[in-house]
Amino acid sequence: MNSRVVLTLVSLALLVGCTRSSPPEAEAPHFLVGGDISFLPEIEDHGGTYSDSGGEGDPVLLMKEHGFNSIRLKLWHTPDGSYNTLDQVRQMAARIDAAGMHFFLDIHYSDWWADPQKQIKPAAWDDLSFDALVDSVYQYSHDVIASLRSQGTVPSMVQIGNEIRPGMLWPEGRVDGDYDTPEQWDRLVTLLEAGRRGILDAAAAEPPKIMIHFDNGAKNEICRYFFDQLVERGLDFDVIGLSFYPKWHGTLDELRHNLADLTSRYDKDVYVVETAYPWTFDWRDEQGNILGSEADLHEGYPPTVEGQSAFLSAVHTIVRNVPGGRGRGLYYWSPEWIAVEGVPSAWENATLFDFEGRMLPSMEAFTGRD
Repeated sequence: MNSRVVLTLVSLALLVGCTRSSPPEAEAPHFLVGGDISFLPEIEDHGGTYSDSGGEGDPVLLMKEHGFNSIRLKLWHTPDGSYNTLDQVRQMAARIDAAGMHFFLDIHYSDWWADPQKQIKPAAWDDLSFDALVDSVYQYSHDVIASLRSQGTVPSMVQIGNEIRPGMLWPEGRVDGDYDTPEQWDRLVTLLEAGRRGILDAAAAEPPKIMIHFDNGAKNEICRYFFDQLVERGLDFDVIGLSFYPKWHGTLDELRHNLADLTSRYDKDVYVVETAYPWTFDWRDEQGNILGSEADLHEGYPPTVEGQSAFLSAVHTIVRNVPGGRGRGLYYWSPEWIAVEGVPSAWENATLFDFEGRMLPSMEAFTGRD
């Protein structure tokens, strides 16, 4: 074990061991830069390690040293396994807090991945009436935040649902296709409001920002349609979160236009809470990669470390330059998802670490550091 690792472990031990009676409130950074690192506990449990030019170290602290000031974690209701659970989130939240970083929670309201293709409600809620479902959303949201509050790690920002363009908690909160009706939008807003109230009631004097997360970050027309429905129904939320992957969502110019329009139209700050780009088309394991062909690229940005760096620098600049300073943050999705024995990766070529867990130079481009 090298000296850097020893110092890191000692520092963490001191941070965790310190009395947390009434620490002074740290002012939140004006601009948040971070990543969703929800795979990290599983990778570390299977022997994965991370390093930069200074050697091996705690990846949370390595990312902080290279410009991250925030970490996003996803939470599943009752997953099949020991990861993405509330207990696991609590452990990671304590680690994020010990590192002195901003904590951002992504509640999926599902037992598994929730995204535009699927918004499957937890099995425990399958047979509930709509009123009982609303109550369950409130109570679950409340209990999650109360549990985190009990250990002093209330998240500073919480998104209610993940990429909810088609709604959430299907079929009750579904709003795409044949479900795009006034009655279904009313139901979706009722569910979102229940989640919001549960979060804020549990947080009490430490209210997190409430985010609504939409996937198509470069598609202005459908963004407007979605958020118009929520605003017309009086949903109270703080900030807009968007995903942006060229493979699915469009171009950098379209992203720039959409961010400017949404912040002006709704008078809200905006975050790009998911983006990524491949640094190679090679692979380490036998699992196919999600970003693995020329069709997945943005014109002008090759699948190289230099291409990844240039793309991320461009996204960073766009978010930083939203008119009125209303672009408030940028998050990389799964910068840590390297492939290790027992944990295959469909993202190994789109991380911010190489196949051996060594930090790539593109980390500096993402964080906007020279």
